Amino acid sequence: MTVRPIRIGVQLHPQHAAYADLRRACAQLDDLGVDVIFNWDHFYPLYGEADGAHFECWTMLAAWAEATQRAQIGALVTCNSYRNPQLLADMARTVDHISARDGGPGRLILGIGSGWFERDYAEYGYDFGTAGGRLDALARDLPLIKGRWAQLNPAPTRDIPVLIGGGGERKTLRIVAEHADIWHGFGGAETIAHKHAVLDQWCARLGREPAEIERSAGVSPKPGRFPEDVEDYAASAEELYAVGTRLFTVGLNGPDYDLGPVRDLLAWRDARHTGDDS
Repeated sequence: MTVRPIRIGVQLHPQHAAYADLRRACAQLDDLGVDVIFNWDHFYPLYGEADGAHFECWTMLAAWAEATQRAQIGALVTCNSYRNPQLLADMARTVDHISARDGGPGRLILGIGSGWFERDYAEYGYDFGTAGGRLDALARDLPLIKGRWAQLNPAPTRDIPVLIGGGGERKTLRIVAEHADIWHGFGGAETIAHKHAVLDQWCARLGREPAEIERSAGVSPKPGRFPEDVEDYAASAEELYAVGTRLFTVGLNGPDYDLGPVRDLLAWRDARHTGDDS
């Protein structure tokens, strides 16, 4: 049985900030010992000022590959609709090589999903289609990506892990069972536990060992009992841990990128690893 360590991820929202703010936060997170640093793959802010400052995903990941030394990096998640899958495979391979240090393996995670933000599609000229059609395209393109990795020279530094985000039980989780190394879900512990059960069922149908897939989820703070209480990220993570989550990601918005919640989660991770729950 695979025993997975607790990992802490941070999604730096690439909006409402100068790139210098993003790079600074990325380097600080790497120094703090965060396990994974994510951005997202959109062309406009998802909240706040709709036409506020925003930066593109994959050029940023290439820069982060140079700016960091230890943390894995990736998108949470790449939109499959925006790039030819063969090109995306080559981009991922290249960023993976850029992120390698001292002859070691690269640090890229290919986070990918079917896409959902209609404004991106409309403004950049992509066909939005239907949710089902976009999921079918994701299922079609993932083998093409892996096939291209097998042909590239030089090859990726290692088997690049694939993270798939989304919780649809009929299509998305089937695709996860077929292709993913990491599944990222959304919601509280009860919802995540249910999705884990559905994913395990798909694995059984397809002959996949469920333990091969790392379980990931976003961490939202639990409010304290009183208004003056500090929001408790560790309590939320503890509930998700109890239902099998092992990669816990908190989102930070610019321009300040407050690292307080990250420090709380890192302290919780380290206490969990040492058995010290004090």
